[in-house]
Formats: sequence, structure tokens, C-alpha cells
Amino acid sequence: MDESKSNLLLKRPVNIKAIVTPRWKDEVQQQLQKQINQIDSQLQQLDLQGQRAIAELQKQNAQPPSPQVAQQIENIQVQVNQKKSELLEQKNQQLQQLQQVQILELDQEVNQGQIESFFRVEVGDNLVRKMNVEVLLRDGVVEEIRGDI
Repeated sequence: MDESKSNLLLKRPVNIKAIVTPRWKDEVQQQLQKQINQIDSQLQQLDLQGQRAIAELQKQNAQPPSPQVAQQIENIQVQVNQKKSELLEQKNQQLQQLQQVQILELDQEVNQGQIESFFRVEVGDNLVRKMNVEVLLRDGVVEEIRGDI
């Protein structure tokens, strides 16, 4: 039988899991804290940019501001507040994740995400079993490969 017709190369998702260790917890907490700090910086920059834009509009126009200028100022404030809400929501999510990481027990397995891999399938193979593959990591090192490779 022709080799190219007896098997097929397919792509599958591979789940990546990590074993919770003190090192893993530290790294994840540091990463989350860094993201939180970046959001705080973005919030500060956003406030400054909004204040500058409003001050510039006020400086360029007569007092009291015309209805058109007042509308522009209001639009700037609305945009700043919308972006602030988005950033605060992101920060809240990061803080919740940080709390969840802190309460994880050592040696517990947690999902880290997915990658894709290619695999060969032949007549008679159990496709469901070949599709269910996961890699278990301990501090970044492969500890176990589960499923039919």
C-alpha cells in the first residue's frame, strides 16, 4: 500500500498544565504584579493626557467657553472615563488572578494554556485518544506527557 495513503498528518491542541511550586507561584505573582503596575501607569498617563487636552482647549478659547468648546471638553472627559473604566476592569481581573494564585496549594495542577502539535493518524487509530494530549510542567520542565502521542 502507498505510504502517503496509509496515514495522515493532523494538527491538535495540546493542553499545558503546571504543577504549583513555590517558584511557579513567585513567578506568576511577579508577572501579575508587573501587569498591575503597568495598568496603574497607564491610568496616570491617561489622567495627565486628559487634563492637558482640556487645559489646552480652555487656554485657546475665551472664558466662559462656547457651547462647542464645552462639548469638546465633555467629549474628552467621556473618552477618558471610558478608557479608565476599561483599565480598571483589567486591573480588577489581574488582582483577582493574583488572589487566586496566592490560595493555590502546592503540587496542585493548573492550566497554563494550549499549544498546537502535529501528529500522524493511521487506519485503526483511536482519534479521540490521539486528540487528548497534555503536557505537565514543573518549573518549566516537562515532567509528564499524557495521552497517545
